[in-house]
Amino acid sequence: MIRQEFYNLQINTSGQKLYEFTDQTISWIEKNKFCNGIINLSIQHTSASLLVQENADPDVQKDLINYFNKLAPMDNKLYIHTTEGKDDMPAHIKSSITNNQISLSIKDGKLLLGTWQGIYLFEHRINPQSRIIIHHFLGET
Repeated sequence: MIRQEFYNLQINTSGQKLYEFTDQTISWIEKNKFCNGIINLSIQHTSASLLVQENADPDVQKDLINYFNKLAPMDNKLYIHTTEGKDDMPAHIKSSITNNQISLSIKDGKLLLGTWQGIYLFEHRINPQSRIIIHHFLGET
């Protein structure tokens, strides 16, 4: 039977870093007994993004943050839009070159991710935020 379900996952962040939420997504899939289909994840914020990234070596996350901070430095002299502080425009730049949506497949009840892959909220702001990640499943149960 074809089914559609929605779920809002709230993640409270404590600054600029990657927050893995793979386990929460897998739990939702298992709880609802989804069999085959697509899950679309989306974040309705313009200063954070979503990534599928390596989850084995935490140095990858540190390097990503360092890279993006060099790409979009927190220096208000470089930007016109500085309304919310030194991380405001850099956060918008970072989210514009990453993802605000990710679609993943589910086959035989399993989320199809690689061995070392995890799903992350990439927080680009330095102050705590409350983020919502919308999960939308469409498929068979």
